[in-house]
Amino acid sequence: MAIALYPSQEGSALSTASAISVIDDDASVRAATNNLLSSHGYPVHTFASAEDFLQSAHLDDLSCVIADVQMAAMSGLELLTHMRTRGYDAPFIFITAFPDESIRARALKAGAICFLAKPFAGPVLISCVENALIGHRGVTGK
Repeated sequence: MAIALYPSQEGSALSTASAISVIDDDASVRAATNNLLSSHGYPVHTFASAEDFLQSAHLDDLSCVIADVQMAAMSGLELLTHMRTRGYDAPFIFITAFPDESIRARALKAGAICFLAKPFAGPVLISCVENALIGHRGVTGK
């Protein structure tokens, strides 16, 4: 079951030079999400862990984060908190193979734009990304 938090808005996604970062410990999910987003014209960076993402050079050219909720060392929710305390305001979309209402509620309270259960429909993710970018108004990084 996929849950979009905002209805799709008419029009296309905002054009941006900033990239979408996909963080998931499952290589097949990273590849599929990368292919989907790239096919819609979005520049994408993929990471196997929150730590890899945080050590990358892509924190300042970030327009949106799509992160798995449950990852080994640092969860997606911990990553969101970490990013906010460091002054990054990029929108977050969470994906999970283990949807749980209490985690969904925590993610939304922390500021997530969407919370999607795997497997999710491609058009639902694209709608979430478009809403995230529109809501973000092009403001990125610190």
